[in-house]
Order: sequence, then structure tokens, then C-alpha cells
Amino acid sequence: MLEPIVVLIALLALIGVGLPIFLALGLSGLLGLYMARGSMAFFFAPSSLFGQLNSFELIALPLFILMGNLLGATPVGASLFQAAVRWLNWLRGSLAISSVGASAMFGAVSGVSLAGVAAVGSIAVPQMLERGYSRSLAAGSVVSAGALAMLIPPSVPFIIYGAVSSVSVADLFIGGIVPGLVLALALSLFIYVRVRLHPEEAPVAEQRFTWKERFVSLANIWHAALLVVAVLGSIYSGLATPSEAAGIGALGAFLIAAVVFRALSFRKCCEIFGVTARISGAILLIIGCAKIFGDYLNMVRVPQTLTELLTASTLPPWAILLAIMLLLILLGMIVDAVSLIVVTTPVLLPLIQALGYDPLWFGIVLVLNLEIAVVTPPVGLNLYALRGVCPELSIEEIIRSALPFVAVQFLVLMLFVLFPSISLWLPNQM
Repeated sequence: MLEPIVVLIALLALIGVGLPIFLALGLSGLLGLYMARGSMAFFFAPSSLFGQLNSFELIALPLFILMGNLLGATPVGASLFQAAVRWLNWLRGSLAISSVGASAMFGAVSGVSLAGVAAVGSIAVPQMLERGYSRSLAAGSVVSAGALAMLIPPSVPFIIYGAVSSVSVADLFIGGIVPGLVLALALSLFIYVRVRLHPEEAPVAEQRFTWKERFVSLANIWHAALLVVAVLGSIYSGLATPSEAAGIGALGAFLIAAVVFRALSFRKCCEIFGVTARISGAILLIIGCAKIFGDYLNMVRVPQTLTELLTASTLPPWAILLAIMLLLILLGMIVDAVSLIVVTTPVLLPLIQALGYDPLWFGIVLVLNLEIAVVTPPVGLNLYALRGVCPELSIEEIIRSALPFVAVQFLVLMLFVLFPSISLWLPNQM
């Protein structure tokens, strides 16, 4: 077992010197294959990369990213927030709770966490600060709620996990609905209890809205709701695969941006397509190179050896599972979400199955772990996204404000870890 240790050291060294993660994974995997099979490694590596990327389901990845970027160029995020404010105005802390609701809805039409933080945060945080909300509540509610896009379908992390694990993306989308709603409700409940205990953090709203004003606000979000129904409805009804539904979503988002909001110029379109190509290319390179690394690990039986060691131990399954969750949380603090999925899944999934757990359930709790990862430093991308659209907040403030919400996310994670049947209930009904 000396060779896998050498390969792991090589991987960490390459990452440590600042090499892009896809190159670090690909080169260390190629090194391992060369030590195991000699010059045949130069045949195995390209075959692994091409075999992983030659997947129809992965077409959904750039299309959902394009959908999120197109909607990010429109006032959809602001409209969702304003509609939520009008309907939830009677609650104390309504602006913070509305940011959770708007982020959940935006996640259902984008699947991209950063887009949700930028779209909702740029509107919600300034309004909360203007109305006397505490800076901690304003920043924490937005930065944590933005992560809901990772869990509520269509979810980019679910597409990546499905490609790596061969679990149905449609089943993952269905499985993400209940945890996504539970997490949104938990964050909202935390905000409500917090402002009840500390009224100074959220002054009582003076403005009141009539029922007419509430229904009028829905006129600005009907297209987003229709897009959600078209994309998810086509998947759940069996009329379209996730990749085909992603095409419907991208076309719908383009029509909303170009026709409804008239937010697209030729230059803006080129910018959006360029950003989508760069993000999609980076993710696909990581997925392909991670396959090279994963195939080497399987060739030298690292996952199987780990599984045999832990299942033969006297540790109960729940203890092994808790250790895995803690490991994922720690790794999430230093590794980006895509890399975490593609590197850990091939190693941990055989162990999870040997312990008697469903791969679908593991995909859901893995993404719940990522919800925590994107709001914890030093790699928490949502923290920096909010700092980018709200320069009046320091990064230190944003990090401190996120910590109480991370505790809520951890409790929700533990709920679905200890009671797997909750997350599998809806998929089992379909």
C-alpha cells in the first residue's frame, strides 16, 4: 500500500504549490497508473477521461448553468424578494425571512448557489440595513440561504454526483425537495426565534400591504414560477430527461431575459455565454481528471480495502457514518464543492453501500455537507460572493454572521443522517 500513499502525497503537493485542481488530480492519477501498469497508463488515462465525459446526463450541467446566468442578468431575484416581502410582511424579521424564501425560489430556477447570493443579496442586504436590521442578521440570512440552490432542484451538485456515482439525476432532484424545504423552514424559524429573543436586531415593519398589492407582486414572478413548473414538471412526469429539461430551462430563461425583461444585448449575451463556457469547462475538466484519479484508486483497491477494514471493525455503523460526515465538513472548509464530490464519492460510496445505506441518500447528505462548505472559510465561495455585491460589509463580518446559521445547517444535516427515511420518502412515492 506504499504506492497509494505516494500518489496521495503527490496530489497534496501539487495542490499545495498552486496547481489547478484538475491538473493535480489528473497528474497524480497518471502517476499512480504509471506505477501500477507502466506505459499502459498513457492509454488508460485518456480512456478514463473520455469515458467519464461521454455522458448524455452531463449535457444538463452547462445548460442549467446557462439558465442561472441568464436569469442572473434579469431583475428576477429582486422581484422574488419583493414578492416575498409583501406576503411575509406581517412577521417580525420579515425581510430576513423573505431573503430565505426568495433564495429558495431563485435556486429552483437556477441551481447555482453564487447566482442566488448575488441576485438576492444585492437587493435584500441594503434594504435590511436601511430599515435598521443588524448587520449580522442581514448578512447571515442571505449568505446561508443562497446555498439552498445546491439542494433544491435543478441542482448542479446533484448532476455532478449522478455522473460520478451513476445514481439517477432525476431521483436525486426528487430527493432534494424535502431536505431543501426543511432547511429553508429551519433557517426561517431560526430567524423568527432570534428576532423574538433580540427585537433590536429587526425593528417591526411599519409598512403594511393590502391583499391587492400582494397579488400584484406575483405578476412580476409568474414567468419564474412557470419556468420551474416546465423544468421540474417535465422531469417528474417522465416527459423529459434532466438533460432535455435543462434545454427547456435554458430556452425559457433566454426568453424571459430577452423578451420579458429586455435585459440582453449582443454584448451581454456574449458575456453570459463566455462565463457559462468557462465555468462549465472548469467543472467538466475536474470531473474528467477526477475519474483518472478514481480509476487508479479502484485499480489498487483502495475503496475496497477501506471498506473491508471499517466493516470488520467493532465500530457501529452510526459511528463510522458520523466520522464520515465530520470528515466531509472539514474537507469542505479547504476544498471546493465540485472537487469534494468527485474525489470523495468513488472512495466513500462503496463503504456507504457496505454499511447498508442507499447511494441516493448519500448523495443528498453529501450535498447537505456542501451547504455548510460554501459558507465556511477559507474556501466558502458564498462569503466572497456576498462581499462582492455588498462592499459595505467586511469579509470578517460576513464570516461571523454565518456561524449561527451554520449551526442550524448542521442540525438539519444530522436530522437526515440519523433518519435516512425522511429524505427517501418522496423518491419512494414516485
